[in-house]
Amino acid sequence: MKLNLKALLPLILFAGLIAAFAIGLTRDPRVLPSQLINKPFPEFELTGVYDNNPVTLDNLKGDVSLVNVFGSWCVACLQEHPLLMDLAATDQVRVVGINWRDDRTKAQQWLERHGDPYDLLIYDPHSELVIDLGITGAPESFIVDQNGMVRYKHVGVVTPKLWKETMLPIIRSLRSEG
Repeated sequence: MKLNLKALLPLILFAGLIAAFAIGLTRDPRVLPSQLINKPFPEFELTGVYDNNPVTLDNLKGDVSLVNVFGSWCVACLQEHPLLMDLAATDQVRVVGINWRDDRTKAQQWLERHGDPYDLLIYDPHSELVIDLGITGAPESFIVDQNGMVRYKHVGVVTPKLWKETMLPIIRSLRSEG
């Protein structure tokens, strides 16, 4: 009896599709791999949110930083904002903000209304930096070491549990190395 491969092709393709979906269901959708992990933070030259002074990668170096992408238009950013304010108040980590696809005045008003936890604010209205970072939406956050290397990426809201169980231990480890 001769096998007809053309007849089996739909069955093989269906089995492959089922296997791909089964693997996909086992993964956490908030954990997106980043090509930047253990690589340098991208070079950039932008301005601050409050002024037109240049901000570059050199401004990030020197201390471990939590780099947070946000926008005044971002509803989820409001959810994590109290945690960022707590981090700034307790000086646990240098918090750097990248204001993405925003109007400068709206960003300033949003920060005045909700508080400004950022030690450094980068204004990226045309997605110049966030494209290089592989941002898919706001909020997204990175841990960047003292030398400007990306060590961790989180997509979505930074929660107190994530901060305490994952991010803070990474930051403490980086500080003890450096």
